[in-house]
Amino acid sequence: MITKKQKKPREIEVKKGKKIKKEMTFYEIMQRNSKAGMILAEKGMLCGGCPMAQMETLEQGCVAHGVSINFILKELNK
Repeated sequence: MITKKQKKPREIEVKKGKKIKKEMTFYEIMQRNSKAGMILAEKGMLCGGCPMAQMETLEQGCVAHGVSINFILKELNK
């Protein structure tokens, strides 16, 4: 018999797998985090509306905009 307590660790594991990584495109990031566009825009990165969003990675965008990739990743994965 499987109880809800036994399912919780698996649910947490799945959520951990959805972390945003620097290799992801802006399109993928927007799909995973509904607040990503607002977070990026607050940092001067209006990448959500850019045609390159489907091809450009978060790392490439940060380099282009002079933004710290580690800082952005922390904000997006809160």
